[in-house]
Amino acid sequence: MDRAISVLQVLARLKKAGVTEIATELSVHKSTVSRLLGTLEARGLVEQAASRGRYRLAYGVVQLAEGASKKHDLAVISRTVCDALAEDVGETVNVVVHEGRAVVTIDQVIGSASITTVNWVGQRDPLHATSAGKVFLANMPRAEFETYVSAELERFTDHTMVDPGVLEADLARVRDNGYASTFEEQEIGLAAVAAPIRSLDGEVIAALTVSGPTFRIDRASIPKIAERLLPAAAQISERNGYPKAG
Repeated sequence: MDRAISVLQVLARLKKAGVTEIATELSVHKSTVSRLLGTLEARGLVEQAASRGRYRLAYGVVQLAEGASKKHDLAVISRTVCDALAEDVGETVNVVVHEGRAVVTIDQVIGSASITTVNWVGQRDPLHATSAGKVFLANMPRAEFETYVSAELERFTDHTMVDPGVLEADLARVRDNGYASTFEEQEIGLAAVAAPIRSLDGEVIAALTVSGPTFRIDRASIPKIAERLLPAAAQISERNGYPKAG
């Protein structure tokens, strides 16, 4: 069932696709995709396009969509995942979106180990000094990134990356690792880790972050937190329509 849903999500994004294309997108064997397509076609959820061998969504999907009575926004979709992650790591978990030269927190869950009472919801923070901001910078088009760094980057602490070359090198590591981190770059005593949340077409539309004091989140523990953060961000992405591989 999980893979069948992923097939539908790939077709929603690509409009039309053959067995090989879908198998490549999902990293599964072509025979598996072929069996799934056969079942979906029999139930009226996909159909073969005029050019044989390529599939598209069928009217049955429209009928299913009509049964949805409520449009869930990202905060609602992510809430249960955030609750579980905050309980797991014991730190504050935020969902953050990109807005101009800043990021804005749209939802927050405070973990059991947290001693903070700071409410980040609605707060605007800089892209270059936050883990969520680095997720967006690492995934934005080159021209957009160059426009951002062409203006003087504000320094918040001695650790803030204000040199475009240093920042760009750090963003390359973000792309390699799949997550971003900051250590006292926005505020002394604060560390954070962030991973991307993607839409159906793979675009990074939000970031999931874990933040806390540096006496609990130190440089050694950041990779361990990322191991828990990345699956959670992937789960939210899948709930938002992004196909699950495998």
